[in-house]
Amino acid sequence: MDVTPLWNFADPAASEAAFRAALAGTRDRDDVLILQTQIARTFSLRSRFEEAHALLDSIEPQLAAAGPEPRVRYLLERGRTFRSAGQVERARPLFDEAASAAAAARLDGLHIDALHMTALVLPTPAEQLRANERALEAALASADPAARRWEASLANNIGMSLHDLGRNEEALASFERALAARQRLGQASETRTARWMIDWTLRLLARHDEALADLRRLEAEIAAIDEADGFVFEEIAENLESLGRRDEARPYFAKAHHLLAADTSPDRVDDARLARLQRLAR
Repeated sequence: MDVTPLWNFADPAASEAAFRAALAGTRDRDDVLILQTQIARTFSLRSRFEEAHALLDSIEPQLAAAGPEPRVRYLLERGRTFRSAGQVERARPLFDEAASAAAAARLDGLHIDALHMTALVLPTPAEQLRANERALEAALASADPAARRWEASLANNIGMSLHDLGRNEEALASFERALAARQRLGQASETRTARWMIDWTLRLLARHDEALADLRRLEAEIAAIDEADGFVFEEIAENLESLGRRDEARPYFAKAHHLLAADTSPDRVDDARLARLQRLAR
């Protein structure tokens, strides 16, 4: 079954409710197991690791009589739960096993997902870069739309590895590729994030005026849908600060701090970064 329409990664609790509603109307054994793996993922995204593992524990004995997809999804979610809990050494073998099982079953979308997760747990940027490049090659070689949709995420991850290796000009080209892929998919929110990645890289390359021009457009577009983005405010502030326009930068640092300090997700910015934002807002 296609679980993608049921996911709202910005709201795991709402996603859990959607999966439980789908579960109530499902009798197919494999689909029941697939939905349960996704409920476990919503727990993991909320740092409720014990609940995620408990649900996966209940799924595991049923996999022997199930098809390949529930097993691949079980392996992926068990691995993601370990990774999110900081137990990376326990995650990688699960991702490797998921990749092999998905490839054998010709589940191309899940195969690329597993390859991309393996890349995330590798120890060095160079290893991550090579793994993501292999995953992107596999995604583009597939005829499965679910596999080809990974192009944007993989191009973004390649860009991050290139950045970590100090190759920001190449990173910019990869982020531009990610943006083009997001635009083809028609993903508005993800497209804005992809633009932010480009603007962030432009700042690192000291191309402040170019970055600011798009960030101002992003600010207006986000405001038009009655939302605000602390990361966009932060980037505007950082560019203004780099240009010596401190009086203009201060209110943006303040708005960025206000929004980012309120984030309670596992991916929230660290305390040192928040303290710097607060200091520069004064």
